[in-house]
Amino acid sequence: MNIYDEYIKDITKIGRFTMLLGLVVSFLPPAVMTWGFGFNPGLGAIIAGAISQISVSGAFYFSEPISYFPIVGRAGLYMGFLSGNLVNMRIPAAVSALEGSGYKSGTDEGAIMGTIGIGVSIWVGIIFLLLAVFAGQTVLSALPESFMKMLSLIIPALFGGVFAQFAIKSPKTGAFALAIAFIMTKIVAFIPGQPSFIVTLVAVFSTIAFAKNQLSKQIDNK
Repeated sequence: MNIYDEYIKDITKIGRFTMLLGLVVSFLPPAVMTWGFGFNPGLGAIIAGAISQISVSGAFYFSEPISYFPIVGRAGLYMGFLSGNLVNMRIPAAVSALEGSGYKSGTDEGAIMGTIGIGVSIWVGIIFLLLAVFAGQTVLSALPESFMKMLSLIIPALFGGVFAQFAIKSPKTGAFALAIAFIMTKIVAFIPGQPSFIVTLVAVFSTIAFAKNQLSKQIDNK
């Protein structure tokens, strides 16, 4: 067993433990509210809320691990899913670390660089979160309204930046991803309830299939 395999073995042990710990901690507040203080919305409301949430984010359970694993590796996924903000903070940081290091996604070295990027983003996030908690409201209230409107564009800008970094490497795949997402958005608009998770599932997995097909053609041509 080489050093990287030993590293992954240890990471898996720690990652599983921390994920289980995070699961317990996540359920602790509602458990205390239910059995400690007697506040409970009822089983029907809980089921309705769960179904509503699953309909919105259930697709990410399948698409995100498959999409992000080549970028951040196993350790990065553990850290990203536990800390949250995977799409709008962790993945952009991991991509920047990969671009800066020169390593390719899908390699052991690339996974380590992605993990380092996520680790740095977590610490930076903690620092800025503490600053926001203690001084954020005072600072935000002093900012002009035009600046506050600009802040709403940060997440779309991050999405666009990450997409561009990968699309420039395979313009055909990028164009296909945009086209299939647009088409699925229009199709879902006609489905009762407009289940948006279908857009994510179809767009992600069809783009993966398209990219794999493009790569196979490139290999065959060589």
